[in-house]
Amino acid sequence: MTPATNPVYLDHAATTPVREEVFEAMKPFFGPRFGNPSSTHRWGREARAALDEARERVGRCLGARPDEICFTSGGTEGDNLAILGAWRALKEKGRTAIVTTPIEHKAILGAVHQAAREGAEERMLSMTADGVVDLASFDELVDGLVAVCSIMWVNNEIGSIQPLPELAAKAKQRDALVHTDAVQAFGKISIDARKQQFDFLTISGHKFGGPKGIGALFIRRGSPLEPLMHGGTQDRGRRPGTENVAAVVGLARAAELAVAECEAHCARLRKLRQKLEAGILARVPDAVIHGRGAERAPHIVNVSVPGTDSESLLMALDLRGIAASGGSACQSGSISPSHVLTAIGVRSDLASAAIRMSVGSLTTDECIDRVIEVFPALVAKARQLTAAE
Repeated sequence: MTPATNPVYLDHAATTPVREEVFEAMKPFFGPRFGNPSSTHRWGREARAALDEARERVGRCLGARPDEICFTSGGTEGDNLAILGAWRALKEKGRTAIVTTPIEHKAILGAVHQAAREGAEERMLSMTADGVVDLASFDELVDGLVAVCSIMWVNNEIGSIQPLPELAAKAKQRDALVHTDAVQAFGKISIDARKQQFDFLTISGHKFGGPKGIGALFIRRGSPLEPLMHGGTQDRGRRPGTENVAAVVGLARAAELAVAECEAHCARLRKLRQKLEAGILARVPDAVIHGRGAERAPHIVNVSVPGTDSESLLMALDLRGIAASGGSACQSGSISPSHVLTAIGVRSDLASAAIRMSVGSLTTDECIDRVIEVFPALVAKARQLTAAE
């Protein structure tokens, strides 16, 4: 086997390939159906109809009404709009605190820090060693001063699942607005806005077979929200600017497929993840799987091998045609240990050695077999490189 002819892609948590059905749905909007949905002529009406239909379809996938769906450029924009928009709308009413976790995506933490520069009080929840919110900490920190409580449903680095429905119900008892980053949860967990008590929820199309640069923010009807940008009246003024109709149509098709295939897809991914973890631990017994004691999403494995560093091991894997990452794709260029692992008490040497492998549509049993086969030799090489530094 050579890397050129047998690549193994284990970075589906970073991005996924655009599905053929999605690409086909998008194609007409790069050609004859190119109209601006704000125009009143035939081309504009055609684009508007496609946009409205896509909004309805995404809404159905989330158990939401069409007017509760706001299209965004992806997870980062959706997270910022939810947190800053909601906090700015409530701060004059005396609700100035924001509650979140130290293991959130940097988009969440960055938005919370920005709100703090504008006068918000940051409140960070305590976490268990497996990356789950400590309920006692939640009960202590969520009170009548809290404007927004933002907790990601599935952690993007270790895959731990938060008891979001339970936490949201508790927060609503204190009249706090609830936001969840569901970028890694959508298509892996059942989401129903009519049955679950979140006010805002973020998804991103390229995590489940859609195009990059498109996402959606669920905004429950009546929830206070100030827009981050100003201009036209698109998306009811919540997110002005000409809509990317092709990408929106692709997002809707990808969302429908992800929801329809969720149960079977997750069962397959879970078996692959379990096989990968078992194979690694059998051949490298001192390897550490992070978050292993928590309920986890089916697609993410985060492992540290003592005596290595993530850069050396990722390089060794890449040279054998195996793609993995050092954690969040948005942070993988950083040489600092993962803030997620640091927040759950992982030793600095293990945090610096962590790599994330995430299975998905391109993963087969043969892919896992290959990784398991070469992993011990690559670990030995990485240990030599690390020791020589």
